[in-house]
Amino acid sequence: MKLRSVSAAAAAAVVLALTATACGGGSDSGSNGDKINIGIKFDQPGLGLKTPDGTYAGFDVDVAKYVAKELGYSEDKINWKQAPSAERENLIKNGDVKFVVASYSINDKRKKEVDFAGPYFLTHQDLLVRADDNTITKVEDLNSKKLCSVTGSTSAQNVKEKLAPKANLQQLGGYSECLTGLENKAVDALTTDASILAGYAAQKENQGKFKLVGLKMSDENYGIGLKKGDDELRGKINKALEKMVSDGTWEKLVKEHFGPSGYKYEPAPKVQN
Repeated sequence: MKLRSVSAAAAAAVVLALTATACGGGSDSGSNGDKINIGIKFDQPGLGLKTPDGTYAGFDVDVAKYVAKELGYSEDKINWKQAPSAERENLIKNGDVKFVVASYSINDKRKKEVDFAGPYFLTHQDLLVRADDNTITKVEDLNSKKLCSVTGSTSAQNVKEKLAPKANLQQLGGYSECLTGLENKAVDALTTDASILAGYAAQKENQGKFKLVGLKMSDENYGIGLKKGDDELRGKINKALEKMVSDGTWEKLVKEHFGPSGYKYEPAPKVQN
């Protein structure tokens, strides 16, 4: 009886080990066997968008693919994970993703929780207006206008509190709602990062309807977020980003995803090693 008990215990241990392996023992590092988990936005045209056919498109998506390839992961080995702004740090710290490429501005507050590779893109807070509107050429012009942004947006508060305090701020649930309002003349302008605005303006159904004003109300350096203290991975990603710029891929991708909007993009920022 004692021998059978020992054998049963050993068998149970083997089963547990196999179960842990099957569930992805590497989940704490954002990888699962020969696959890698990468966080992106699912709802930002031009940057990170999950399309109706279930594929993913955008500048951030292509940057992530390039980096993953340099790390040894082909496109079919990538598990895409949705990374809403409020969840990016948690996804990284919990090991749900290896890294995040999701219009992720580098700032001191975030650097206390995660590390960043890059930056790989520099953008600024801007305004999107109707293509035929010549009444808004500077931020002060918003003082007599209706300004739209998403609920809780720091971009909107930046305008309202510091730049155009008399603007009639309307906060809606999503940028698509603001775009509809802009097209229907219910609002006069939409504000957030220029790259995000350009992504919406470049969509086929929106081309020719809107334009960016071309303001620089803030500097937003997009970086790739990863686990705090993972200097080896950070170094590898930085090398991949430098290669992406030097071989011409970076500029090709920027033109492809933002060109149709007329967005005047900044040169590739210098990677901070």
